[in-house]
Amino acid sequence: MFVTSRDTALTYRNEPVATRRIGRELGVRYVLNGSVQRSGKQVRVTARLIDTATDAHLWAERFDQSIGELFALQNEITGRITNALGVELIAAEAARPADDRDPLDYILRGRAAGLKPVSRETHAERIGMFEHALTLDPRSTEAQSLLADALAHRVLDRLTDAAVADMAHPEALADRALAASPRSPTAHLAKGIVLRALDRCEEAIPECETALAINPNSASALDNLADCKLLTGSPEEVIPLAEQAIRLSPRDPRIGYFYIRIGHAHLLQSCPDEAIPWLERARGAIPEIPFVHALLASAHGLKGDIERAAAELAKTRRLAADNRWSSIAHWNAVGYFGVPKVRTLMEATYFAGLRKAGVPEE
Repeated sequence: MFVTSRDTALTYRNEPVATRRIGRELGVRYVLNGSVQRSGKQVRVTARLIDTATDAHLWAERFDQSIGELFALQNEITGRITNALGVELIAAEAARPADDRDPLDYILRGRAAGLKPVSRETHAERIGMFEHALTLDPRSTEAQSLLADALAHRVLDRLTDAAVADMAHPEALADRALAASPRSPTAHLAKGIVLRALDRCEEAIPECETALAINPNSASALDNLADCKLLTGSPEEVIPLAEQAIRLSPRDPRIGYFYIRIGHAHLLQSCPDEAIPWLERARGAIPEIPFVHALLASAHGLKGDIERAAAELAKTRRLAADNRWSSIAHWNAVGYFGVPKVRTLMEATYFAGLRKAGVPEE
């Protein structure tokens, strides 16, 4: 997006200028303003996003931090503002009426659909918008990347009845986007998500790391890297990655997945008491995802709370697109567990808890 230079923006800092006037004079749709206050070793930063056409406040946030590491503080605030603005601006632009929609309009509407609660309907809406964008501009690297991402996420969320069909083309889409734009963090992340959906986590990790190297503020890249680290046998690395994603994007539409990573890592480390609060947060954020309820069923089962475990297991089975939770044997036949180390941890924790929740062996 077009952003007015810092030097120009700062000319307004000591003037009581109306936001609408700034919009007219600079030709900008939005203004980000705020203040910095210091008291001893504490710093308070406030930020507000304002629509110059309506003078409406779209978003506001306050940050309280120690001044000890000023550059780290600056990076964290910048990252959080970047993620928050991404959510607010996409939603605002996608809501505007459009008579003749172009590829960018469909891309924005597809991204805006991703801000809604995760469900079969929102997945279908996202995919449809990105397909329209790609029909209008077959060379759009962003449409290719986002469509690959959306198809892979529908499979990862287990909210599709046609996983094989969904995964028939995403890798080719991501590869086309990377060939045309090798420094695109969106394309690298899409490739990583596709590889994760294909159970190729070792290959997905470098793609997620490349996306982060290009865009350190990508909460989605942190989340997918955390998932891959868990499945490649490094659960101790999962929690810091997920916590960083939460710090960067505390209002992220997929924040429930950040919570899942932390809860899942605690569970694999035989700490159901620590896992349950995170998994309950995840359930509140993404209640349509069956795996959240399955993890909770297992954690309650390990604690001996069979009534709660059975209730979560029932929810899991109602939401699931397949019958993998019908028996341990079926899970073993269709599930993906990562490297052997993770399979051993899953057997000692996740499956042990599911057995107590009422999942039979056969």
